[in-house]
Amino acid sequence: MSRVCELTGKGRQVGNNVSHANNKTKRTFLPNLQNVTLMSESLEKSVKLRVSTHGLRSVEHVGGLDNWLVKTSEDKLSPKAAKLKRELAKKAAK
Repeated sequence: MSRVCELTGKGRQVGNNVSHANNKTKRTFLPNLQNVTLMSESLEKSVKLRVSTHGLRSVEHVGGLDNWLVKTSEDKLSPKAAKLKRELAKKAAK
């Protein structure tokens, strides 16, 4: 399982460790991923996702998972989240 947020797509970043003697060695910065169960109100079911804390804050800021999925373009989402967005659209069309 890769270290990528399923909602925001935030992944690892590469940088340098810099010592006191100014020696530089490569290192990675990993996102703070959490296994979270989010509730979809319109689908009336809960969904397990692996989300960064930044993504979780943005979901709460917008007003829930459903609102966040509607406002986000599908190419930025993971396959699991994109499937959820399509289910929401299908439910809204009915």
